[in-house]
Amino acid sequence: MTVTPSVALTAASQPVSTLPEGTRLRDILNTLPKECFQKDVRRAWFRLVCSVVAVALGYVGLVVSPWYLLPLLWLFTGTALTGWFVVGHDCGHRSFAKQRWLNDWVGHLMFLPLLYPFHCWRLGHDQHHAHTNKMDVDNAWQPLRPDLYAKLPAGLQVGYQSLRGRLWWLGSIIHWAGVHFNPAEFAPKDRNSVRLSIGVVLVAGLVGLPLLVATTGLWGLVKFWLMPWLVYHFWMSTFTLVHHTAPQIPFQEAANWDAAQAQLSGTVHCAYPRWVEWLCHDINVHVPHHISTAIPSYNLQLAHRHLQQNWGPYLQETQFSWQLMQQITDRCHLYEPSNYYQSFKEFEVSR
Repeated sequence: MTVTPSVALTAASQPVSTLPEGTRLRDILNTLPKECFQKDVRRAWFRLVCSVVAVALGYVGLVVSPWYLLPLLWLFTGTALTGWFVVGHDCGHRSFAKQRWLNDWVGHLMFLPLLYPFHCWRLGHDQHHAHTNKMDVDNAWQPLRPDLYAKLPAGLQVGYQSLRGRLWWLGSIIHWAGVHFNPAEFAPKDRNSVRLSIGVVLVAGLVGLPLLVATTGLWGLVKFWLMPWLVYHFWMSTFTLVHHTAPQIPFQEAANWDAAQAQLSGTVHCAYPRWVEWLCHDINVHVPHHISTAIPSYNLQLAHRHLQQNWGPYLQETQFSWQLMQQITDRCHLYEPSNYYQSFKEFEVSR
């Protein structure tokens, strides 16, 4: 199925266009060339090596640079570590290598400095892809229903307000700590894999962090691990929030949810500075990734160009800016079925 090309919409200002009735994900997939889905071993490992070199350079800089350059080096190193996560992200979707065991090994190694349990993240992330923007099911930045929010204790309300507001950049840390370390949250058939990943992370943390303190002191822990780790979580919180959040992008009730609409028009393509895109392996070329998780990160640009040509009117595209983050964090607070979102101010007025 082919749609007349058109200028892509801007996520920050234009409403979501409804796909023609009966459009399926398969129809969209059929407009992408086979090259988009082909794994290239050399390109995959080249990206991994680039990430390793970038992080190594960042740490060399942290060792030799004067104190006043540390913020820039933390920004660089944390962003490069986000690239490690993206390589592991490909492994989680089995788009890094053809061998499952190799995906699992590389995924664990890439996630290790971030203390992320690989299988726990992989299984939870699969749910996000299967139920993108489906109310009460999607596990990525789902807004609370107003009646549930109203029943929360005052302290939890303040916490929720903060994470949906100017402290959005802490959201990834809360998600990491809250849902990745409890095997009971996963299906029984997956719990051995989950326990393995949690065990790997606990051993790495209990050995690596004290060793870092013993050799470099508490300041070394902050300088070499905590600050780059916080930068990584800033990007993870920002990327994932922007991927599916805008005042005109709805979360839908399960009965009305449409996979093609949610994956194509409920996913935002956001352009970041080129150095960020390069270090993070184009993860924000995000629409094709939701059309098919089988597309490796190095083919996302190719796939997106074909989506622009064939499905342009239905794409949500924007540019990263603090104004964009202000718009999202000022408006996209609580679920509202007719207007998609209700702000905290609107909620208070309506009571």
